[in-house]
Amino acid sequence: MRYLTAIVLFFISSQLCQSQTHEIGLFVGASNFIGDVGSTKYIAPNKPAFGGIYKWNRSPRHSFRFSLIYSELEGKDSKSDDPRRVQRNYEFTNQIIEASVGLEFTFFDFDLHTGKNVATPYLYTGVTVAYHDNYYFNSQGNLTSENTSSYAYGIPMVVGFKMNIFDSIIIAAEIGARYTFSDELDGSVPDSKNIQDVYSFGNINNNDWYMFTGITLTYTFGKKPCFCIF
Repeated sequence: MRYLTAIVLFFISSQLCQSQTHEIGLFVGASNFIGDVGSTKYIAPNKPAFGGIYKWNRSPRHSFRFSLIYSELEGKDSKSDDPRRVQRNYEFTNQIIEASVGLEFTFFDFDLHTGKNVATPYLYTGVTVAYHDNYYFNSQGNLTSENTSSYAYGIPMVVGFKMNIFDSIIIAAEIGARYTFSDELDGSVPDSKNIQDVYSFGNINNNDWYMFTGITLTYTFGKKPCFCIF
C-alpha cells in the first residue's frame, strides 16, 4: 500500500510541477466570410474584429483557451470572381458575437518560467457559438430582416505563432477558420421554415465559413506551483 501511495503522489507532484500560468489579453484583427454571397477567397479580411482572450497554460505543450470576439461579417457579390454572382449583385452584413472554448497545442515547449525568451507555432481547436440576426433576400433581391436571432455552432481551426516579448507579455499572430453547422449567416437560407422553400438559394450542401485573422496580446500572471516531495 505504501508503494501504491508513493506512485500516486509521484504522478500528482510531477503534474503540479508543470508550468501553470494564466494569460489574459486582447484579440485585434479582421474577419471575412465564405458562403453563398460575396467573394470566394478564403483569406480576404474586410471587417474589423476584436475581443478578449483567456488561457490557462496547463503544461508547456497545451493550454485551455476561451475567447469572446465581436465582428461584422460582410459579403458582396460585386467582389466575387464568379461572374454569376457579380451579375446577381447581392450583398449583406451581419453582426456576430462569437464565444469559443478549446485546447491550444504548441509544437515546442512553451515554458514561461525558464527566464528566457521562448517562441513556438501552435494549433487551436474546440467549439464555437456565434450569435447573429436572421435575414433573407426577398423576391426583389433586397436583404430583409426576420426580426429573430440564432446561434451558429462551429469548429475553429486555428494556426498561429507566439512568443514572449517581455517577462509577462506574449504576442501572437494567427489565422483561424470557423466551419459552422449553419447556412443562415448570409441570408441564403431563411430561419423561418415557412419561407425557406421560396427564398433559399445557393449550395444547400455547403454550410457557412468565416475567418479571423489577427494578433493577440496577453499578460501572464500566476506563480509556478511545485509541491514536489521527492
